[in-house]
Amino acid sequence: MHRRIIAPGALAAATLLLAIPASAATHSPGTPGIGDPYYPDYGNGGYDVSHYDLRLTYQPETDELSGTATISARATQDLSRFNLDFLLDVSEVRVNGAKAEFTTARQHELVVTPRTPLAKDTPMTVVVRYSGVPSAKSAYGFTAWQRTPDGGVAADEPEAAWWWFPSNDHPLDKATYDVSVAVPDGTQAISNGTLQSTSSKLGWTRWNWRENKPQATYLATLALGRFDITTGTSESGVPVINAYSKDLGDNDGAARASVERTGEILDWLTGYFGPYPFSTAGGYVPNTKAGYALETQSRVYYSPRQFANGSNTSVVVHELAHQWYGDSVSVKGWKDIWLNEGFARYAQWLWSEHEGEGTAQQLADYVYASHPADDPFWTVKPGDPGPDKQFHVAVYDRGALAVQALRNEIGDKAFFTLLKGWPRQHAYGNASVADFQKYAEQVSGKPLAALFDTWLFQPSKPPAPAARAASLAKAPAPAQPKSWKKIQATNDVHTG
Repeated sequence: MHRRIIAPGALAAATLLLAIPASAATHSPGTPGIGDPYYPDYGNGGYDVSHYDLRLTYQPETDELSGTATISARATQDLSRFNLDFLLDVSEVRVNGAKAEFTTARQHELVVTPRTPLAKDTPMTVVVRYSGVPSAKSAYGFTAWQRTPDGGVAADEPEAAWWWFPSNDHPLDKATYDVSVAVPDGTQAISNGTLQSTSSKLGWTRWNWRENKPQATYLATLALGRFDITTGTSESGVPVINAYSKDLGDNDGAARASVERTGEILDWLTGYFGPYPFSTAGGYVPNTKAGYALETQSRVYYSPRQFANGSNTSVVVHELAHQWYGDSVSVKGWKDIWLNEGFARYAQWLWSEHEGEGTAQQLADYVYASHPADDPFWTVKPGDPGPDKQFHVAVYDRGALAVQALRNEIGDKAFFTLLKGWPRQHAYGNASVADFQKYAEQVSGKPLAALFDTWLFQPSKPPAPAARAASLAKAPAPAQPKSWKKIQATNDVHTG
């Protein structure tokens, strides 16, 4: 213990400190970020969420959203205050039943000070009452809420929750969800998981959705508008719920011809990745202007632009592959994005093989030959691309090349064992590229550090393996596989 002399001018302050109970004096604020170097202010420290209960009302004519979020969590430290990531206008916050003080900070932080500090491991029930117009809110110069002619949509990466519910917005803090939304009769509310029930009263219909498996905040989605909803069951027994805006125009037929194959594609993917990890599947196509698709958990978001040139099963494959690689097994940090995008793109290569439109190796050869050594493509490191290049095409294509290089190195038996084993090993949790390398070495019995470094972390074109180099040297430039244009059409899956 260190002693120090208190200056006379500080005596009054010291006396006040002595009046604070010793237990409370040890409490400290949770950090305003969870510690991700790509996004230092995203997520929060000091607590862990287990469940979000969102009871909302939405008016499509004005884009007004109001309601109450009840957040079940646990303090992970002796906690004096904590942050939630949120943008709408808050009228009241309660923590464990008592009114709490709250203010805002930075661009998207709601700072909550409970009446009584919370001891480590104390259960927390946080109630937030709020309202606002999501489309009128922005942070860092953008909005993740998409206004549509008949409502609105929340679907974006790496952030979307701030515009519709307060959260600990980082994949490290996954939780289960109940989403209940009242909308005027004739409007539908689409969200993740299972539709538990609907009920109508006095001109309003309430839609109650439940996602009973842990879900990252950016994978939570909400779509409000006029939809045609279809239901079915895959051959393996997975319930499938799809929804299409009633004003998709010329894109409607191609969207349905693609998304209605969800059950078939899902069952096909189980042959590579193992049992489907969620209770329902499906997708929705709202009338949005943005061009991307997103693997929102169990209910994929697709932009109509994905179907502007006709049906596009390749994008459906990509987003459904994410249900294993990205949704069930989520990144520990955003630098681990290769674990999501490299494998979702590789699933498209496997689908190409299945459709007889080019093998995975032919696609790998074509991508490798298409980018000369001085192409900036090779300066992007899929294993740690940086926040500005997190969704660069190299993360997808060079990322899939890395997967094919791994397959060639360890052989098909170990590789396909690995593809199925990884989602089972880390089901409903989080993992890093380093964790994947360790698991791949365990499954294959081979040291793989050099291969991972070469294909994921070096800002240069990897040399072709000797056998491939000799083969490629004797042959003309690889022909473009038939599936290439379809795969390329999905390059903007996460950019607008």
